[in-house]
Amino acid sequence: MKIHTIILAAGEGSRMNSNRAKSLQPIGGTSMLEKICATASKISKDITLVVGFDKESVIKESETYKDLNITTSLQPKPIGTGDAVKCGLDKTQSGAKILVLYGDVPLIKEQTLKNLIESSSSGASILTTTLKNPFGYGRVKKDNQGCAIEIVEEKDADDEERQINEVFTGILCAERDFLSTSLEEVTNDNAAKEFYLTDIVSIMNSKGIKIGTCNASNEEVQGANNKKELEKLETICRSMKTEELFDQGITISDSKRLDVRGEVKAGKDCSIDVNVILEGEVFLGNNVSIGPNTILKDVEIGDNTSIEAFSHIVSAKIGNNCIIGPYARLREGSSIEDAAKVGNFVETKNSTLGPGSKANHFTYLGDTQVGTKTNIGAGTITCNYDGTKKHKTIIGNNSFIGSNSSLVAPVEIGDNTTIAAGSTITKNVPEDALGVGRSKQTNKENWAKKKD
Repeated sequence: MKIHTIILAAGEGSRMNSNRAKSLQPIGGTSMLEKICATASKISKDITLVVGFDKESVIKESETYKDLNITTSLQPKPIGTGDAVKCGLDKTQSGAKILVLYGDVPLIKEQTLKNLIESSSSGASILTTTLKNPFGYGRVKKDNQGCAIEIVEEKDADDEERQINEVFTGILCAERDFLSTSLEEVTNDNAAKEFYLTDIVSIMNSKGIKIGTCNASNEEVQGANNKKELEKLETICRSMKTEELFDQGITISDSKRLDVRGEVKAGKDCSIDVNVILEGEVFLGNNVSIGPNTILKDVEIGDNTSIEAFSHIVSAKIGNNCIIGPYARLREGSSIEDAAKVGNFVETKNSTLGPGSKANHFTYLGDTQVGTKTNIGAGTITCNYDGTKKHKTIIGNNSFIGSNSSLVAPVEIGDNTTIAAGSTITKNVPEDALGVGRSKQTNKENWAKKKD
């Protein structure tokens, strides 16, 4: 059956003390909204955001989410979750199942939502959680068959009902037509004059609809209404992500000092030291070690490669048996091939360092292609930008670039070529040649005595 997800993202979140919508507050490297949209997209092709406060920003951000079919519906006034879902139903079709989620509850797991959908086979299901102290929450009242029949609010509960520890999270899955007709009967006959989504449980039950339940962990259904709660979500998110790494067999020096802000896939016997940030999509081969204070974003790393301390690597591919760092910066488009080395304070961008080649100290390689077993001396710069356009430098195999050389692109250095230290190379150097591009040294004898 087709699943259409409605995500409520109209909240202002005044206690966040922010000019941005609550759902756009950051957690784990993205907004809460992006996280819940990413999870929903794994089980639902169609997503509708119900927007209100700061709707322009919410819509603008949602347009950046890749490969997601997202529509928006406006809730003109913030008059309750029941009204918000009703607004979102305008973009859904009869016969679909509607999954209702929240933009400020970002940590729901894919499997939990699948379980919720499965438990709605009779027409509807609600997501619950069990609290040791449920004071203030709506209790889930059930019939003898274990189906939900009513959500009893704290103020309305009797002594027996207050002993119930299972509470409603607000997340549900229901047949579109059942949900629509039930919402029509929700009233705002309450102190806040709002239309509450919780009321549809008793309404559906009165119509003979069997309402299943699915229980989730407390951590998954945590929301955030202020910055302190947002920080708590960050901690939960970090814990969830590190658990995934432990399950893959990764050795982590200190899980509290590791931030996983993306998706990580790893082989066997990998290790991660302290104060490491992993963003985007990160792929680690077997026996990869990540040193302390390192940032990896959208990186693929081969087997037996070591990333040393304080390295910053973004949108790069690194081969097998490489050593990177410490203090290396590999930028977008960098490709470090097998057994190559990139050392202290070396920066690369849109460049390839061939198998067995080395750039060990204080070097910039931009728009550069380096062949096999070539040594790039300390202080070497490929001058790739002329102020208007970028140009390419090509360095062959088994060549030696002397320290403090400037290679002014476009330029080609052949195989088995040596560039003398301190050279500025502006013309191609053929293979097997020595390239020297520096002014002749002149010594002025007795100059120190004459200057007085």
